[in-house]
Amino acid sequence: MLVRVGQAGCALRWDVQRQCWRWPDPVGSQLYAWPAPPAMPSGVRMLETARVVACCSSGRVLLGLGKRLGLLELPQPGQPSRPLPAQLLVTVDAAEPRTSISDGCTDRHGNFVFGTANTAQDRRPIGSFYQYSQRHGLRRLALPAVVSATAIAFSADGRRMVFADAARGDLMQCDYDPERAKVGDVKSFSALLEPGAGAAIFDSEDHLWSVQGGALVQYDRAGVVRRRVVLAREPAASVAFGGAALDQLLVLGAQGGLYGLPPDLLKGLAPGVADSLFIDSGSASSAASGV
Repeated sequence: MLVRVGQAGCALRWDVQRQCWRWPDPVGSQLYAWPAPPAMPSGVRMLETARVVACCSSGRVLLGLGKRLGLLELPQPGQPSRPLPAQLLVTVDAAEPRTSISDGCTDRHGNFVFGTANTAQDRRPIGSFYQYSQRHGLRRLALPAVVSATAIAFSADGRRMVFADAARGDLMQCDYDPERAKVGDVKSFSALLEPGAGAAIFDSEDHLWSVQGGALVQYDRAGVVRRRVVLAREPAASVAFGGAALDQLLVLGAQGGLYGLPPDLLKGLAPGVADSLFIDSGSASSAASGV
């Protein structure tokens, strides 16, 4: 274990600009960084709770805040510590009170692709998948409705998208056109090795790393399981490649621990693919209304 902060973990991302991993604590309304950038705190307080995070071309951070996407301006070195407000970009599915943003990442072209979950007790499949950009606004992807959207990840070339319903079914895949926000040839990628799909990422050889039932499972390109990794202290919640050469694979635990894999397990692994930065214009003037 490298560090433990906060009370919960949900989404882990590598910030290529500041060379650190970032993750939100949805219980404590904090955004953490490790290692902390020079002269910067390891955690910043937010006015709202976030479960989804992506780094932006402007240096800001894009957050999934319940039913909204917002941009967070990170504090400057030496700035007094205070809860930070997010700048609203868009409200998602405003007429449906049961849904909330559950997972998301940037595609290889700088658009943010995310999904929603039904947070009500009825657990009906009313969650959807979306693409958001400041150029085109919010566009719904023609994918099956889910109870809880998760496992959103893009192949190294950006033309294939993987996704899942955390409550049921297999890991799915589809063709993906980022410019038109179109999907096609939706089919199963692989059956889940463990019940309950979570976060997922591709490495540079298009092997998929998938959090399932608190374990980390690696698949090859054909959807065949290659290995399974279990944390000794807590269930896994998310995973991300990082480091200067993108050859470090860290796992975020569900209770806030950040873990590195043992050297013998890392030996021979393909490096990761850097997250594309969300292309924000530096202005929220293009904010769209909810869909």
